[in-house]
Amino acid sequence: MKGFAVAQELQEPSDAVTDAWVRLIRAGRAVVGHIEGELKGAGFPPLSWYDVLLHLKRRPDGRSSPREIEDAVLFEQYNLSRLLDRMESDGLVCRVPYPGDRRRQLVEITEAGRALQRRMWGVYGPAINRSIGGKLSEEEAEQLAALLLKLMHSENA
Repeated sequence: MKGFAVAQELQEPSDAVTDAWVRLIRAGRAVVGHIEGELKGAGFPPLSWYDVLLHLKRRPDGRSSPREIEDAVLFEQYNLSRLLDRMESDGLVCRVPYPGDRRRQLVEITEAGRALQRRMWGVYGPAINRSIGGKLSEEEAEQLAALLLKLMHSENA
């Protein structure tokens, strides 16, 4: 069976598989770009800010370690520390000491952060609907979600 796996890894992808790959990447970029444009046009910060605020808002105490934030967010955070610095300077989050370990910190959402997340959703939610819901039927959206989930699980196999 091991020989089969090695042989399978050495095979060139079919045209259909290559097309699926290219379209997956391009579709993701197009949808994110469109939504980012709508947020920017409404005077809001980028999606990465929303992503962090939503993660913190969903936490029971509104707090999370930077590592937990990095693991939970949808978008790549190449420099999460710098992003958190900007968000803190805008009063959206604050850093608080980690209980029992003064070397570590937690990030906590502020009321201003909660309010911004709610306002951003007013643009973000409809933008998702226009970008996906307006182009796919409910059944197609469910199929796409199931297929993407299948790809995500194959990565962890």
